[in-house]
Amino acid sequence: MSESSLTKISDSLFFHDALSWNHDEVSKQLSQSLAGMDDGELFLEYREEETLGLENGLLRNAGFNRSSGFGLRGVLGSQTIFAHSDLLGMEALRRAAEGLGSVERTALRPDQIPHGHVGDVKEADSRSALYGAVHPAAGSEFAQRAALLGEIDAYGRGLDSRVVQVNATLNTQWQVVRILRPAFLQGDRAGPLVDVRPLVRLDISVVVEQDGRRESGRAGQGGRYALSRLMDPSCWQAMTQEALRQALVNLGAVAAPAGEMPVVLGAGWPGILLHEAVGHGLEGDFNRKGTSVFSGCVGKRIAAPGVTVVDDGTLPERRGSLNMDDEGTPTHRTVLIEDGILRGYMQDRLNARLTSVAPTGNGRRQSYAHAPMPRMTNTIMTGGMSSEEEMIRSTKKGLYARNFGGGQVDITSGKFVFAASEAYLIEDGKITSPVRGATLIGSGSDVMEQISMIGPTMEMDPGIGTCGKAGQGVPVGVGQPMLKVSGLTVGGTTS
Repeated sequence: MSESSLTKISDSLFFHDALSWNHDEVSKQLSQSLAGMDDGELFLEYREEETLGLENGLLRNAGFNRSSGFGLRGVLGSQTIFAHSDLLGMEALRRAAEGLGSVERTALRPDQIPHGHVGDVKEADSRSALYGAVHPAAGSEFAQRAALLGEIDAYGRGLDSRVVQVNATLNTQWQVVRILRPAFLQGDRAGPLVDVRPLVRLDISVVVEQDGRRESGRAGQGGRYALSRLMDPSCWQAMTQEALRQALVNLGAVAAPAGEMPVVLGAGWPGILLHEAVGHGLEGDFNRKGTSVFSGCVGKRIAAPGVTVVDDGTLPERRGSLNMDDEGTPTHRTVLIEDGILRGYMQDRLNARLTSVAPTGNGRRQSYAHAPMPRMTNTIMTGGMSSEEEMIRSTKKGLYARNFGGGQVDITSGKFVFAASEAYLIEDGKITSPVRGATLIGSGSDVMEQISMIGPTMEMDPGIGTCGKAGQGVPVGVGQPMLKVSGLTVGGTTS
């Protein structure tokens, strides 16, 4: 959709008469409140979200929310002044602007803090839109969406007599954002910055029981596309079958071993370990403040040869992709690690300015009520030269972790504990018994150095990731090929 069409959509939502929103007065208030600032913006957001949840054959959750509001931010030196409101009226904007204007400028910027406007930023981008602007639920009725969950339940129960429960959740979001800056902070691009963002997700879980033992399996899929894709029977039936497959695998699992051993990580979603244990440590704020294990390491080897990691917000229709970030900077394909060498960090406008580099399109926020910060989009390890068969064949005793569940990570140190939701023993170069209760323990920096083999084919996760940082959650993507870590601590129940 053209930029003019996007602007019309945002105008119809933000600037109608009921809001008493005057364009000229908005510009005046914005210019006055940000006068003398190094950076800042007015961020407006409109969002619709519907969630339908089926549990044990009953529709137990049916929610619809509509929200709108603005966040007004001023940046001086390294300090941020932020005001927000869920009222899109001139009176609320005036009060927010007065709040920013009442702050003493000189008290915010110690002499040692660099300042000056963001420079060397390409604000305009001629690439095609990464996703459509049409509401993702367009063309379907509420009754159809609710009936879909019942169909999933019936289909799942009919697949195997051991199925005792099927749960399904369908989520649809439509977000419109508009960013305004006064001319002296706008850079080369004039006028408002607008993005219309669809987002859908379907999650299915299946519980099976045999001889008094219950196990579950899960499958999810989502992205920035029309809901009709998930409602296609070929899609949700395949997801239900996958959830059942995982549940049956776990039904036959034995206790996981414990100790240090080689671990082969599956392709796709296991890249969440890369995201959590390494990706956060490569965000610009932690490195500017010197709190990341990777601070000051640009140009140095931080990973094994062959390891290349990028953050790419330009992948069409992916969950973590954006036409522009939440500061209006076009997203990029940012090389973070190249053949084991650290090349750079993910930057928002504030941290880019303070470290004299260009923003990378990674300034993100959960909503209008939050200030932006450096965040990942789609974080990916690229493919290598080793065959998947070779990784297994070269492992005498180890673990193959095909899917991950939850985990805990210390963002600055990279130390992690991850639970494997689907894992298998590797014995004498062959995959043997499935195991339960396996956890992977280590640190991101150590894992990166211990990667000994990388498969040829990178796979993306199915579109289910949400990243948390400083109390904010944003949709993200991860991806990696199958890879082997030569030594990793596995927590289990047998030695």
